[in-house]
Amino acid sequence: MPIQRPKGTQDLLPGTVEQWQYLEETMRKICREYGFEEIRTPMFEATELFQRGVGQTTDIVKKEMYTFLDKGDRSMTLRPEMTASVCRAYVEDKLYGQPQPVKLFYIGPMFRYERPQSGRFRQFHQFGVEVLGADQAVVDAEVISLVWDLYQRLGLTKLEVHVNSVGCPVCRTKHLALLQEFLTTRRDDLCKDCLDRFDGNPLRILDCKNPTCQAAHCRGPDNS
Repeated sequence: MPIQRPKGTQDLLPGTVEQWQYLEETMRKICREYGFEEIRTPMFEATELFQRGVGQTTDIVKKEMYTFLDKGDRSMTLRPEMTASVCRAYVEDKLYGQPQPVKLFYIGPMFRYERPQSGRFRQFHQFGVEVLGADQAVVDAEVISLVWDLYQRLGLTKLEVHVNSVGCPVCRTKHLALLQEFLTTRRDDLCKDCLDRFDGNPLRILDCKNPTCQAAHCRGPDNS
């Protein structure tokens, strides 16, 4: 039997590669216009970086990372996302010593051990921007504007922007406490993954696709 490409990956053949090149150049062009510079980080990092940066309780860390021991018996992980790597580079390479904020963008392959399905691969490409060294709301507006411009240049229409918030440190703490209180009487209806999230990251319970879990947190007190 001939050797086949790994499950969840794809070959980008001539004809398709040119489309990718056009997309990537469009991304790079608009990023330059907005004052963002490209950063390239290693495709693998110390596992601890993602455990701390992404979160021990996330599905990415618990289920989806490609982790291995190198010949020095060090735990390494193929990057499942880029934010943690960018923040590591910001500190390690002393980018905080440059004029702030530092505006960076990246394009590259990421790796997650997911169930392959339409539009979802175990090796996938991600484009993103990061602004470090600033806390003004105008930075968020600039990033939203960049993405809006990018989609329009790519010919996408009927676009809408929905702005959400996870709350400030004060109200977020109160919200988490109320959510745990609400779910306490429904713990018997939660799946094992959600029970694991209950103490460490209860907001992730709201993302669960298990119908029983969805019913548990969607029904109100009158329907308990």
